[in-house]
Amino acid sequence: MGLSLSRRVRIALIAVFALGFLIFLPMRVALGMAGLERLGVAAREVRGTVWSGGIDRVMLGTVSLGSVHAGLSPVSLLVGRARFDVWRRNGAADDLSGALTVGFGRMGIDDVTGAVPLGRTFAPLPVGSFVMDDVSAWFSGDRCGHAEGRVRAQMAGQFPGLNLSQGLSGVASCDGEALLLPLVSQSGLEKVNLRIWRSGRYQAEMRVETADATLGEALAKAGFADAGRARVLKIEGTL
Repeated sequence: MGLSLSRRVRIALIAVFALGFLIFLPMRVALGMAGLERLGVAAREVRGTVWSGGIDRVMLGTVSLGSVHAGLSPVSLLVGRARFDVWRRNGAADDLSGALTVGFGRMGIDDVTGAVPLGRTFAPLPVGSFVMDDVSAWFSGDRCGHAEGRVRAQMAGQFPGLNLSQGLSGVASCDGEALLLPLVSQSGLEKVNLRIWRSGRYQAEMRVETADATLGEALAKAGFADAGRARVLKIEGTL
C-alpha cells in the first residue's frame, strides 16, 4: 500500500511538473523545438510564454514581417500540428494576421492576411510588397503540398511606359515542387510568374505583351529580352 501511494505521489508530481513546464514554456524555446528555422524563420528577440508572447523583427528568409504578437494554438496540437498564430492589429496599413505551422509532413504558413514589405528582394523587378488575402502555403518535404489564397503585388517603382499603379494579382497554387504565384495586371498585358522552392530559391519571369516599338526599346534597356510580340525579363535568387 505504501509503495503504491508513493508511486501515485511521484506520478502526480511528475504530472504537475510537466504541466507547469508546458504552461510556462518560453516562446523562444517552443519556436526552437518546432524547428521553424528550417522555414527560414529568425527573430531579433522573442518574449513571453508559448501561449502569449511577442516576436520582434520576424524574418522569413530575407523578408521582414516586423514585430508581432504570437501564441501557440492548443487546438492544432490535438491534430499533431504546432500552429503559432501571429498578429499585429494597430489599425494601420501594416496590420497582419496568420500563422506559422509545423506538423507531420508539412511546414509553412496558414491564413495570412495583410501586407508584407519586400524591399529589394526581387530586384530588378519593382515589387515593393505583397498584400495577402487568406493565403496558406505549405511544403511536404521538398515539395509544395498545398497553396491557396489571393496575392496582390504592389509595385514600388515603374518601368518606362508601363502603368502598374494597381499592381498585379493572382491566386497561389502549387507547380510541382514549387509554390507558384501567377500575377496578372488589370489590363492582362503584364504578367509575373513567381516560383519559390522549399530551399528558398526563387525564379521570376515578367512578361509584357506589346507591339509598341518605343515601349519595346525602353523595356530592352531595362533588361527585357525580345520574345516575338512580348518582352520578357527573367531573374532568380534566394530568399
